[in-house]
Amino acid sequence: MTTHLDEASSVSIKAVLFDLDGTLADTAPDLVAALNMGLAELGYPQVSLEEMRHVASDGSMALAKAALPEASEEVHLKAQQLLLSFYTHVNGQFCRLFAGIAELLAHLDHRGIPFGIVTNKPARYTRPLIAALGLTQSMKTVISGDSTLYAKPHTAPMLLASQQIECKNQEILYLGDAKRDLVAARASGMLGGVALWGYIDEADTPDNWPSDYHFDSPLDVIKFLS
Repeated sequence: MTTHLDEASSVSIKAVLFDLDGTLADTAPDLVAALNMGLAELGYPQVSLEEMRHVASDGSMALAKAALPEASEEVHLKAQQLLLSFYTHVNGQFCRLFAGIAELLAHLDHRGIPFGIVTNKPARYTRPLIAALGLTQSMKTVISGDSTLYAKPHTAPMLLASQQIECKNQEILYLGDAKRDLVAARASGMLGGVALWGYIDEADTPDNWPSDYHFDSPLDVIKFLS
């Protein structure tokens, strides 16, 4: 774990918010399964989970384009729509919490630190997924990509989450695995932590993202909060 604050111990964190895909949960298996169902229907070969994993945080169109880089925009749109259609049926079937997340959530609960989710995933997928992971009751706020007029990196969903969790922005740690997550946290006045265990590609440059902390694993977050 690395930090970019000289006096990390003086920071008072009273709530923790998570990005969903690639930070809280490893949802790539569900997304790639749905993608492959769509590719099969279009007559294209399957893609592997490992080659698509790093794209999973970027949404359905990014997955379609990564799977079919030479295809036309029309084919990309068809692949995206099929992915979303099939994802409704496989959502929550293969995904798991990342290693250490269950322990982190238990630690937060034990210390009375409320936690929640701010994701760009639409509510029609977010809510069933949270239920499948058994987290519906424990989350103090769940903000989806369509909960406000704007999605991350806009501040609107971040500010709605802080209102619902009843905590000052500067006392909230937001964990995410994409640049837009950290941009949204910084613009909202929250403390931003890069989830290095997430869907970060070799081409990404998390050291250049506007973050306060870098965490190698959820267990590092526990150590930091302790």
